[in-house]
Amino acid sequence: MCEMSEIRLLLLSNSTNFGSGYLDHAADEIRKHFAGARRVLFVPFALHDQEGYVGKARHRLADLGLEVDGLDEGPTALGAVRRAEAFFVGGGNTFRLLARLQASDVVQEIRRRVLAGAPYMGASAGTVIAAPTIMTTNDMPIVRPPTFDALGLVPFQINCHYLDADPSSRHMGETREQRLREFHEENDVVVVGLREGAILKVARSSTPQGVTAFLAPGGESARAAGARVFRRGRDPVEVAPGSSLDHLLE
Repeated sequence: MCEMSEIRLLLLSNSTNFGSGYLDHAADEIRKHFAGARRVLFVPFALHDQEGYVGKARHRLADLGLEVDGLDEGPTALGAVRRAEAFFVGGGNTFRLLARLQASDVVQEIRRRVLAGAPYMGASAGTVIAAPTIMTTNDMPIVRPPTFDALGLVPFQINCHYLDADPSSRHMGETREQRLREFHEENDVVVVGLREGAILKVARSSTPQGVTAFLAPGGESARAAGARVFRRGRDPVEVAPGSSLDHLLE
């Protein structure tokens, strides 16, 4: 990772767990993550109905004591990013999210602000763009961004909503593991597959502890909230909640 004074990332595989409400499974972590911040800039670009999406985020985060400003596309976006205390990038279509961020010319400014210490939270597509590229998203390319290059806040790729193969399924298409192996046929970058409920926390400061990254328990079971780490030419490695992923940041 590049040089930075501080970094605080809260990366959710999904925004809603089965049987619970929007962000309910991560509420405690969100409170801690944004402690000290009063307002959060919400990026709704991944959905078509941006106004409705901002309203949804505003209503939910109000319960956590946070005020929400929605980021608008276009020439006002850069100023809003520069003034923001903290960031929350919502899920939806990753290609649309990145294309709109690039069109509004805010990718590098968000990266700069976050690497300088502004707290960043992503969910689903908002988590995927924390990686160097969006090449391990699950989404259809409904639009074409000029480049797949994303925020690069972590040095590894992320696959959200990771699904284990169901041995009883009659589906003959590729499993998620096979898709990620295909990625490694052409690319040599670590991929972290986050299951539903998984929460990846990353922090870096000038303290002796340096960089820390671990999976917080956010799912209904350890396996539900776990992850798998994929490396080119190796078998996937299972990662349980509470595990350190510091070695992936080296």
